Amino acid sequence: MWVAALLLVTLLGTGLVFLSPDRYAGKLAAGISAIPAVGSLYMYWVYLTQYGGTGNALLSPADIAFGQQIPWLTLGELQVSYYVGLDGISMPLLALTTVLTTLAIVSAWTPIDERQSQFYGLMLFMEVSLIGVFSALDFFLWFVFWEGVLIPMYLLIGVWGGPRRKYAAIKFFVYTNVASLIMFAGLFALVFSTDLTSLSLPAMAEAFRTASGLPTIAGVNLMTISFILMFFGFAVKVPVFPLHTWLPDAHVEAPTPVSVMLAGVLLKMGTYALLRFNFTMLADTARALAVPLAIVGVVSVIYGAMLALAQRDLKRIVAYSSISSMGYVILGLVAFTPYGMGGATFQMIAHGLISGLMFMTVGVIYNTTHTRMVGDMSGLADRMPWTVGIFVAAAFGYMGLPLMAGFAGEYFIFQGSFDAPTLGGAAPVLTSLAMFGIVIVAGYLLWAMQRTLFGTFSLETDYEVSPAAFHDVAPLAVLLLLVIALGVAPDLSFAMIQDSISPVLDIGGGA
Repeated sequence: MWVAALLLVTLLGTGLVFLSPDRYAGKLAAGISAIPAVGSLYMYWVYLTQYGGTGNALLSPADIAFGQQIPWLTLGELQVSYYVGLDGISMPLLALTTVLTTLAIVSAWTPIDERQSQFYGLMLFMEVSLIGVFSALDFFLWFVFWEGVLIPMYLLIGVWGGPRRKYAAIKFFVYTNVASLIMFAGLFALVFSTDLTSLSLPAMAEAFRTASGLPTIAGVNLMTISFILMFFGFAVKVPVFPLHTWLPDAHVEAPTPVSVMLAGVLLKMGTYALLRFNFTMLADTARALAVPLAIVGVVSVIYGAMLALAQRDLKRIVAYSSISSMGYVILGLVAFTPYGMGGATFQMIAHGLISGLMFMTVGVIYNTTHTRMVGDMSGLADRMPWTVGIFVAAAFGYMGLPLMAGFAGEYFIFQGSFDAPTLGGAAPVLTSLAMFGIVIVAGYLLWAMQRTLFGTFSLETDYEVSPAAFHDVAPLAVLLLLVIALGVAPDLSFAMIQDSISPVLDIGGGA
């Protein structure tokens, strides 16, 4: 009932905010979003203290935490249920979603000054869909939530975005919707080739693992074809090179709170789906294709970092760095080792916090200076000490400073991938190339900070620069504390992640 309560409270709050006057909408939305945030943190504590080591929701359904299943409808011979539940992979992502939504809503109080009830209502509606994506255990239900995220994100970019908002919103919608159709086709090619009677994800995982006698197309097994189609569909959402071109436009045109949600949570939908579908349901195929997939991840790391190095817009710098960070996640997943896969999942959480913090900090600077361009401003440290201090700390977290969440995630991935059996002799080479991405990250972030934050004060725009308001700085401080907490004590989430990753590694006699 806990997941249903989170969904219901957030959905009812969405309607309430839509109907509220603009002057109350922001505070009301923050109060409503705080309820699922507190609820998910309580569930997190219960999971740590009572459900520790419960296994994987897809591979050991008897051990699902906060599970609930109610028959819903029948599609031909396939039974559809309202089936939800959590494990050590989805629980941290659920907490990330609810906490980041509340902080993003608070960060919107300053920049959003028109059609506020609609903006905050759409933010809550997006939260409902994201909660569903990370908790649904029936494919039909999961797909409804998966597609449901597109609607508020399209409107939030298209209505409240920058000068090219319509172009960015349409590009985002077309890319991600087409990708969903391709993924859907790949998955149901397998569904219709097996004897499934249910669309529950545990049942699908069992059927796909034991499938035999599948047809071939042009000499290629259907399992491989479906894997590639599904990987393509999810990789657009991640995104990885060369399917990334929608992301910078969406980030640059989106209002800052929407960029926070896009980088902090929506990109994790893609990596979460890859882990659940491609690397759990089709683990043997993933092992067979590990080297080319790892190459895709490493290219994304280097290419994304190099693109960030060439940018002058602070938002574009952070946007391209997200592509680089998600490349690390791909490398960790294909390693199929406890530290590789566990580190990749941990990196989803770490990157969600750090990227959200970076975008939020850039937004606070933009609210004051009305520019994001490196070269248009300098010497902000004296005028905005708290904001600049947090920006510097967040940047060092992105660079992998020890005792911050980014360092822990990247270290786990590198340790797990360096001698990964699935990558063979290529493992040390690919890992070393990926590690070089950290050097490039340090280059572009240090360059941007030196040009904008330090030195003699100057500003191309005609605005008074003063310290940000408390409600602008408070969400930054909370996110920074979370980044440090996970860096100092990674087992707050890494231990439960490894408990849920372990059954995946056992498929096919894994590492």
